[in-house]
Amino acid sequence: MIKRPKAFKTPKSLLDYAEKVKKDRDSRKLEVRICAGPSCVAGGALEFRDELQKELDAHAPQLKKAGLTVGTSLIEKCTGCHGMCEAGPLVILEPMEIFYTHVKPKHAKSIVETTLLEGEPVKELLYSLDFTKGGEKAKHHSDIPFYALQNRIALKNVGTIDPTNFEDFLLNDGFKGLVKALTTMTPEEVVDAVDESGLRGRGGAGFPTGRKWKSALRVKQDRVWLVCNGDEGDPGAFMDRVIMDSDPYTVIEGMLIAAYGLGATDGYIYVRHEYPLAVKHLTMAIENMKALGLLGENILGSGLNFNLKLSRGGGAFVCGESSALMRSLEGKVGEPRAKYVRSVEKGFKDEPTVLNNVETYACVPSIISRGADWFSSMGTAKSKGTKVFSLVGKVKQTGLVEVPMGRTLREIIYDIGGGIIDDRPFKAVQTGGPSGGCLPADKLDLPVDFDTLTREGAMMGSGGMIVMDDQTCMVDVAKYFIKFLSDESCGKCVPCREGLKQVYQILDRITKGEGREGDIELIEKLCHTMEVASLCALGKGAPFPVLSTLRFFREEYEEHIHDKFCRGGVCKELINFHINDSCTGCMVCLRHCPTEAITGERKKLHVIDDDKCISCGICRNVCKFDSVDIISQGKIVAGKEPAMA
Repeated sequence: MIKRPKAFKTPKSLLDYAEKVKKDRDSRKLEVRICAGPSCVAGGALEFRDELQKELDAHAPQLKKAGLTVGTSLIEKCTGCHGMCEAGPLVILEPMEIFYTHVKPKHAKSIVETTLLEGEPVKELLYSLDFTKGGEKAKHHSDIPFYALQNRIALKNVGTIDPTNFEDFLLNDGFKGLVKALTTMTPEEVVDAVDESGLRGRGGAGFPTGRKWKSALRVKQDRVWLVCNGDEGDPGAFMDRVIMDSDPYTVIEGMLIAAYGLGATDGYIYVRHEYPLAVKHLTMAIENMKALGLLGENILGSGLNFNLKLSRGGGAFVCGESSALMRSLEGKVGEPRAKYVRSVEKGFKDEPTVLNNVETYACVPSIISRGADWFSSMGTAKSKGTKVFSLVGKVKQTGLVEVPMGRTLREIIYDIGGGIIDDRPFKAVQTGGPSGGCLPADKLDLPVDFDTLTREGAMMGSGGMIVMDDQTCMVDVAKYFIKFLSDESCGKCVPCREGLKQVYQILDRITKGEGREGDIELIEKLCHTMEVASLCALGKGAPFPVLSTLRFFREEYEEHIHDKFCRGGVCKELINFHINDSCTGCMVCLRHCPTEAITGERKKLHVIDDDKCISCGICRNVCKFDSVDIISQGKIVAGKEPAMA
């Protein structure tokens, strides 16, 4: 075991220690990496870890005979999220590249006996390439399209290192970018490198990072503050959370490099209150780096002074907006300021402030260590590098995906995500969070970059990507996001506060079959007013989901208003449920119905009483035989028979 110094005084002392750790780790033959991301933990990953430890102890003599000693040549560790959330709990064995899915505590024994001792994979745990139990299996994670088609920069350590282990981080080029900046580059060269790389802010607006940093230097007064925005509030988005959970040291290293380039001495990481694991790991990393001399005064003897604190947000979505976040940091109500007040001039405490989000800072160490040209060689002309997306919704393989800018929606959803669940028709994908737009099937071949998505009425946003199939009502989707934004509006400006309420009320009427002539035109008028007159991006972007669905799915609005018809089979007041002839009379739906609306005898066709039915859909969810149809205006919109085109 290599003894860690009490503190690192110079860059050389840090590099020397990293080299010693590397030599020690090179003697290890096997690593068992257990995903300890929230999804896998919820599925029993920690219980599997405990059971695995018992089996390793029980098989210690056999393992030693095979040249594997637990703690030295065989390491068992918990990592951050591996990204493939749908298939968890996940376990990877390196360097064998064996990838196991849906692992349970009961599998620990077979993994030890079959894989560790005999070198053979446990076939039942291998990933199925065609998503069926009997299909072709992938022995190695590099054979799985979900991973093979990614290019990880911000996620380079995610799923690889133990986020609580400092040495693990060093082994994966940890602090290599910081040391290079401090020893071979001037502060001006650091800022120039970030500018030349073409890195744009990954938090939503896509503003060029280097330009922002240079603007701060031009107006710099006595000091410039650094802020990291970890207040990720978009429904379906969890990119920043995973990076903070799984690789906290990289985020801090990116901030240290920025502090050196900008001459900043103080900074904050603003973390969403609902991210307890991120808070825990970031707090641990900050305290650890303080003790090792990597935060505080005269870092690595370079003269760099940087103090970093953690601040927890209260869960307000609007505090993801930069000026509202800074007001919250000051202990004030999180409300945005007018956009002509630029944060690089008057931000936190009305002093020059540079704010970037988690993913942006996570890219900086790689840009410095590998060069601006390397980063800018990926992506498109105006959107350089890679982008992390949370791929969720009606897609077979949900999870985190990092790909070069310019990949098409089709490649991300079908090649990486595996396509739509049950191979149903694709209907739309919403990109960019609650203020993002919904794009239809004929837009699947669009390249995903900042400018293309904006031009098509959507947006990159922070990277949320929600996939929808044909059993989705686009009017209901628009209503959901407007309701979310209405609840999260700070209420400071009238166009946002009142406009969102009015749009929601109209959409709610339409989904209840109470739509009126002229509603669509009124919605458009209200949306355009919000777009122009709102104070911050929440109000200005709020119309996107409505206007994009009106643009691409206008007929659905018209059907709701004129025909009282919901083709997605979602709007409760416009649908009813019917049990078809495939019913086996198993009585499962009858037992689960909360209003006792279903009657019938065992092995006989059941019947639903429309007067008692509340259209909750439980009967359809519990039926194993697809015997429950959804009917709207006499037409089957979801069920055993093909839905209408």
